[in-house]
Amino acid sequence: MASVGLEKVNILGRDSIHVGYDLRAHIARTVFESCVSSTYVVVSDANVARVPYHEALCAALEEGLPARSRMLRYVVQPGETYKTRETKGEIEDFMLAEGCTRDTVVLAVGGGVIGDMVGFVAATFMRGVRFVQVPTSLLAMVDSSIGGKTAVDTPAGKNFIGSFWQPEFVFVDVKWLETLPRREFINGMAEVIKTACIWNAAEFMRLEMHASMFLQVVNSSKQVKVDTKGGPTSLSYTNITQILDHVFQLVLESIKVKAHVVSSDERESGLRNLLNFGHSIGHAYEALLTPQALHGECVSIGMVKEAELSRYLNILSPTQVARLTKVLSAYGLPTSVNEGWFRELTLGKRTPLEVLLRKMSIDKKNDGSNKKVVLLETIGKCYGTSAHVVSDTDLRFVLTDEALVYPFTDVRSSTGHTIVPPGSKSISNRALILAALGKGKCRIRNLLHSDDTKHMLEAVQQLNAATISWEDNGDTVVIDGHGGRTLTASDLPLYLGNAGTASRFLASVASLVCPEGNRDSVILTGNARMQERPIGPLVESLRLNGVRVDYLNREGSLPIKVHAESKFRGGRINLEASISSQYVSSILMCAPYAEEPVTLSLDGKPISELYIEMTIRMMEKFGIKVEKSNDELYTYHIPRGQYVNPAEYVIESDASSATYPLAFAALTGTTVTIPNIGHDSLQGDSRFACDVLKPMGCTVQQTATSTTVTGPEPGTLKPLEHVDMEPMTDAFLTACVVAAAAHSPESKCKNIITITGIANQRVKECNRILAMVTQLSKFGVTAEELPDGIQVHGVEQLSQLKVPDAVETYDDHRVAMSFSLLAGMVNYGQAPSSCRPIKILERRCTGKTWPGWWDVLHSRLGATLDGNEPLPEKENDIRKSVVLIGMRAAGKSTVGRWCAEALGYKLLDLDDEFQTYFGMGTVKEFVAQNGWESFRSKETDLFGHVLNKYSRSGYVISTGGGIVETASSRKLLQDFAATGGVVLHLYRDIDETIKFLRTDPTRPAYIEEVRGVWDRREKWYHLCSSYSFFSPHCSTTAEFEGLRRVFSKFIRRITGMLPVEVPVKRSTFVCLTFQNLLPEMERIKEAVYGCEAVEVRVDHLENYSQDFVLKQLTALRLATDSLPIVFTIRTKKQGGKFLDNDYSTLEDLLTVGLKAGVEFLDLELTLPSPIHQRILNKRYKTRIIGSHHDFSGEFSWEHPEWEHRYAQALAMQVDAIKFVATAKGFGDNLSLEEFRSKHTDKPLIAINMRECGKLSRVLNTILTPITSDVLPQAAAPGQLTLRQINELYASIGGLRPKKMFVVGSPIGHSRSPILHNTGYNSLGLPYTFDKFETDSAEIVKKSLLSREDLGGIAVTIPLKQDIMQYLDELTDSAKCIGAVNTIIPKKDGRFIGHNTDWLGIKNSLIANGVPEHVNTAGLIVGSGGTARAAAYAFHEMQCSTIYMINRTTSNLTELQKSFPQEFNIHVIESLEQIEQLSEPVGIAVSCVPSDKPLDDALSQKLSAFLSRPSATNFIPTILDAAYKPLVTPVLKLASEVHGWRPVSGAQMLVHQGVAQFEIWTGFKAPFAPVYDAVTQE
Repeated sequence: MASVGLEKVNILGRDSIHVGYDLRAHIARTVFESCVSSTYVVVSDANVARVPYHEALCAALEEGLPARSRMLRYVVQPGETYKTRETKGEIEDFMLAEGCTRDTVVLAVGGGVIGDMVGFVAATFMRGVRFVQVPTSLLAMVDSSIGGKTAVDTPAGKNFIGSFWQPEFVFVDVKWLETLPRREFINGMAEVIKTACIWNAAEFMRLEMHASMFLQVVNSSKQVKVDTKGGPTSLSYTNITQILDHVFQLVLESIKVKAHVVSSDERESGLRNLLNFGHSIGHAYEALLTPQALHGECVSIGMVKEAELSRYLNILSPTQVARLTKVLSAYGLPTSVNEGWFRELTLGKRTPLEVLLRKMSIDKKNDGSNKKVVLLETIGKCYGTSAHVVSDTDLRFVLTDEALVYPFTDVRSSTGHTIVPPGSKSISNRALILAALGKGKCRIRNLLHSDDTKHMLEAVQQLNAATISWEDNGDTVVIDGHGGRTLTASDLPLYLGNAGTASRFLASVASLVCPEGNRDSVILTGNARMQERPIGPLVESLRLNGVRVDYLNREGSLPIKVHAESKFRGGRINLEASISSQYVSSILMCAPYAEEPVTLSLDGKPISELYIEMTIRMMEKFGIKVEKSNDELYTYHIPRGQYVNPAEYVIESDASSATYPLAFAALTGTTVTIPNIGHDSLQGDSRFACDVLKPMGCTVQQTATSTTVTGPEPGTLKPLEHVDMEPMTDAFLTACVVAAAAHSPESKCKNIITITGIANQRVKECNRILAMVTQLSKFGVTAEELPDGIQVHGVEQLSQLKVPDAVETYDDHRVAMSFSLLAGMVNYGQAPSSCRPIKILERRCTGKTWPGWWDVLHSRLGATLDGNEPLPEKENDIRKSVVLIGMRAAGKSTVGRWCAEALGYKLLDLDDEFQTYFGMGTVKEFVAQNGWESFRSKETDLFGHVLNKYSRSGYVISTGGGIVETASSRKLLQDFAATGGVVLHLYRDIDETIKFLRTDPTRPAYIEEVRGVWDRREKWYHLCSSYSFFSPHCSTTAEFEGLRRVFSKFIRRITGMLPVEVPVKRSTFVCLTFQNLLPEMERIKEAVYGCEAVEVRVDHLENYSQDFVLKQLTALRLATDSLPIVFTIRTKKQGGKFLDNDYSTLEDLLTVGLKAGVEFLDLELTLPSPIHQRILNKRYKTRIIGSHHDFSGEFSWEHPEWEHRYAQALAMQVDAIKFVATAKGFGDNLSLEEFRSKHTDKPLIAINMRECGKLSRVLNTILTPITSDVLPQAAAPGQLTLRQINELYASIGGLRPKKMFVVGSPIGHSRSPILHNTGYNSLGLPYTFDKFETDSAEIVKKSLLSREDLGGIAVTIPLKQDIMQYLDELTDSAKCIGAVNTIIPKKDGRFIGHNTDWLGIKNSLIANGVPEHVNTAGLIVGSGGTARAAAYAFHEMQCSTIYMINRTTSNLTELQKSFPQEFNIHVIESLEQIEQLSEPVGIAVSCVPSDKPLDDALSQKLSAFLSRPSATNFIPTILDAAYKPLVTPVLKLASEVHGWRPVSGAQMLVHQGVAQFEIWTGFKAPFAPVYDAVTQE
């Protein structure tokens, strides 16, 4: 074990900061000797108090306590939530109660919260007492404990009330870090890195060197059980003795910096605000992301952003930004809010640009409204001695990923610009490989600092090829190569991002590694795009040369696995080089280390031959000379040997990148010089100036080492008829944008510029040729693809360039940089402020080769830029496709049709598409001829193509059952789901599936037992799907249509088309306590009467398997007609039945609920936070109820526990909060209501359990949990039925008695009173419904509309039109139908006229199996008021055409004219017209009287319609609006003669009445008892 001594750091003239390891005895001795007192008060939080070292410290203090002195302890609740004035007051009250006086010494033992708050207590208690800081977290050790800042938080913000109060001592004992949780440890490193970054370059370099070991040790922390006074507890333990010297040093050096700055500027008037580097932006992020994101994590992101701002302002070099970003990542800190793990951690919270800027405006460093930021000049030194004012424009650019480019009008410069682009990526990557394989130290200067070289350096270290260090403040990398002798396999994959060069070079290097221990292979992988880019020809050559390589996903692309036991034999190697020259360079560079000398023969002329020449010339610099064959074309001889590293190697600037500033000069008529690229360059792109720009009219001066271009007058570039860019393929994009602005009336080529030799550009970061064609067209520039090139039609004048909506970059650096130039030429000559800028998306992709390009364009070349925040995609604008997976016979074809109809999507069956796409017969025929393996490979290719083409185009993609059999297809499914696509697993009972498959002749037979296939695939279906839906066996048509209705609502909910909203009015959900729901379907239907949702108590179920739970949920949806489900699991401590500590099973069950698409999920706030994080990140469309239950009655409503849990729930961004306490007396109900009144940020469900808590259930406003008389038992003590709640609420005046009426004449036989009164009685509502017979609307106005207790009026004939004159407003339905059947009184005294007849029609049809949107024609018989309601209903159901027939057609013609044209109403006069119709009719409504026979002519027309073939996907259905008799002549004719489904008018009557009931009362009517009451005689 390493040992460290005690170091003392001077601050404000005193050596009061003591740093060491295990300082217990030193602390006690120093405090008692230097701070003599009668009372010592140790304040800590509950988390620190349970650490054994805390007890050891207190024991040391008690043991050394002077005579006549005493020691008191006080423990507060942990967390920022408790850093309040209230907690401060409680500490002060304790000290006063204990008789503490002005000689008291307070010891703050804890993290930043304790130090800040206890310091503030000391500052104000008795007008100031002495205090001592004993920081226990790394962040507190190096930051908050140093400098004397003390404070508490307020609702308005953090640290708003406090003071400066210097501690007597700060004892920094790094032993505390042994029990610091891993994330907190890493969190503190942000402040450590910050102080080194602003003040201590040497310490920064030391941090760089030790990052790997630090993270390895901290990541190896583990949970240990320890015994404490409060009983056994679990703590995190990190063995910091392994890195004690490093940790001690980093803490000490960081403290020294802060102590020096504080001593120079105690009250933060200038120099001290340098310590806020990273904080201006970091605090803004923290304000939005707290508490999920920690302070240090946000500061880390802030440091990167503020460093990028410094670079953007031409103050800081790109190398220094890269170093800072790399070291932060190396210590496990985030560098962007968009990092995947950090987004998950912060629950995907958004950080809107304007909100960030608003947060930044509240900063004490600011100068009034001017924002100030600490800028960095270089690592170890700030720019100036205080923060600088920066503009919102510059901040916007740095904080966003979209660039706004204004016209380059103001960039003209007579002096010219000298621009040094970053080092060449091609040369950098080759130099790193050669130096790593070589022997000895090589100092590489001007290395490109980019994502590609970062991945390459990490891979070199991971393979143990070389020792890497840095000099010149990070500008020079020192590669100490091991000569290829130490290359060893890696147990971790080499992740290469989208670095194509690195992946190809390292594939050959991997063939040279040796196995070591269990490490016997090297895996190369990358991001999604990298896994599409080709590597096949290189792999094939390596395989033929003895190297064993496996593809782990898609054939021909990464990831690949190179086995270390195989050898790179050497000898003759044949290689296909027409796709990429990188394959050639890869083998060339590794060839000297093969077992035999290599002869490399290429199959034909290689593409980009200049890059091969570059490799050969560089190999010679490192001591290996390659000989070209004199006898064979494109053949090279490479001897065996070992590279000898030169002492220094200087990387040329990237010639491809140099084309952008040179093109800028060409376009704008300015002068640009590139000082380190000339005609002696290794790079083909160095010819761009002479071969492309000069013939276009530019003045070019090129020496051996430099290139200068001066452009002609803007708009006068001449077109170049043809250029072969094979030697400089990457520069073709630059040539395209220059060509777009070139024109000449004298040109022979008609302003068409042809570029060839660039076929390889189709397989770069994107298909660059297609990208240029597509994006140029947005500027109004025509371009066409050629087999190996592109043709660009230059505009006649610059004013013809159009402003595109946005330029897509395809995450391709060269696309982004090229279009940044053309963007500046749009509206050229106009003032930038008067023009709409060009928006370029994903601008940060330039970081691949030139991270500082935008900075150069802005600060060096003078372009006007701004930042733009990407708008969040509107869900309504996205038609994200749905992919169906599941076993054959799971119902994918049927459900696929339902799905497409419900969403309005197109259906694509992958098996049918297979036949069309490949033209090789059916799947069955193909498998018979080629086998399953070949089919699976083709299926994967097709599936990838389909997803690329249709994933956002509104398709339902039904796949074959075996789509999950291949890893490649599984990856496609998972990636699609991860980006928000719906992958829905459909399944049936496996026994039902087996029965069906034994008789299915349409597909090739399984070669194994069906159950075995299911057992193998089941886990893959679950892994790949985002949702699951169990489809039960349907034995009747009614069951089948009920399932269809349930599925249609399910798919619309999970896709967001039918959003789930948290109720805003009084509402309830019934808590089911059945062990198995399937036998209880009828009782469940009764239990949910009047409810807005239904809770399934999963902990009550008899089986917790996924299969059982999913079956229960489908059954529940069928029983309740898709009432929203609340998915709940209660542990035994919470009054439930689930085991308390079985977190793994509980999380699995919660995940099942989410995958089942439940509408609400109850998430207990006391669950471990990692479970919260994972569940919240998978919530999809489910609403989360954050709940907390005090079943033991431990906490009153005044206890801080509820405040803490409320703040926790808000921070978790739940959709509603549910608090359940245990009432001990009636007063607890009053306390609860007081709490409710003060907590309104989120919908709050708050109740008390037990008998004396029943009042709280009555007063609760939303989603009150209730029981039912039909349930076996209540789910919780004191639970009430809905009827009981309403009756009690009415008894205390919450529900006032109301009177409802039906008006009209005659109404003696009206069933409305029995309908409504049955509902009121069932739900316990204090309402009555009576008849009021009159034919005078005026009497209704005088007698009823003036009543204070009026709750609503049902209007029937003859008043439906007459009453409208007395109403204040009409709904759309009432206006369109031209009649009112429902009057709605409003609280403000107004009356609304509504019509629910159309709802009665629509809902009756839907209840009988008709989809909500029929997409077919409808038929209406009759012409009266009900016919008008039917027309409105049909239009709402999206009938394509509405046909109308009647005994006389004149009335219909008038009716047709009164409706909007979009209703598409057609009046049918003759049978001949019906015979000519081709459109199927799926629904019909008869609106003629039922007491007389139909007119013969009308009967014939009706029969003609009913007898026509129906192409609908549901049984044609007819409703007769007459409700007596139940079976009318029309219904008898339709059902018995023509096979239509009949629906009686009684259903329409009930459905329209139920709609009225809900409008008037706010409750859902109990349909079954209401219907029974209405239909019984």
